[in-house]
Amino acid sequence: MKPTVRGGKLKNRDETDPFFHLILESIADGVFTTDAEGRITSFNQAAEKITGFPRGEAIGQYCFEIFRANLCQTECGLKKSLRTGRPVTHLRAEILTKEGREVPISISTSVLRGEKGKLLGAVETFRDLSALESLKKELSKQYSYSDIVSKNHKMLDLFQILPNIAESDSTVLIEGPTGSGKELFARALHNLSRRKMRK
Repeated sequence: MKPTVRGGKLKNRDETDPFFHLILESIADGVFTTDAEGRITSFNQAAEKITGFPRGEAIGQYCFEIFRANLCQTECGLKKSLRTGRPVTHLRAEILTKEGREVPISISTSVLRGEKGKLLGAVETFRDLSALESLKKELSKQYSYSDIVSKNHKMLDLFQILPNIAESDSTVLIEGPTGSGKELFARALHNLSRRKMRK
């Protein structure tokens, strides 16, 4: 049984709410709570899975020691909520797991208050966006190149050879009727080529 903050004192969470643990563990997103100083007081199973840190290691640590996110020191949603009393929603971040793997997440934070409105701490929910980012990259590879979008198999074949053509210093002639996107192909070739770096 892990401790949590209630009424400004550290208590056993199962004593304060017998359903707290059950509810926390049933949530698919990562959820953790902190005290008013930002030290973690609870950490659900999804949070363990996403971060790679077991609950026992996370509780008692400052959240930035566990998450090591790219915005921990500059744009921390939890600190902002604790400072302003207002929620922060859908903040994008990259965290480092215990194993050192980068994971994209979406963060939402809110303050926790006692019965008389006293600030007790904060709660953060976070969602692993890895699958979504992978899907976006896969779709991007399959259906687009630069600003060119197509599902036509002949166009997809062209997307595959564009980088090879761009590596060459040979002149490229692009033909096609007006409005067929010749300028888009020209720009894509230029952006992929060494000429882009030349002034």
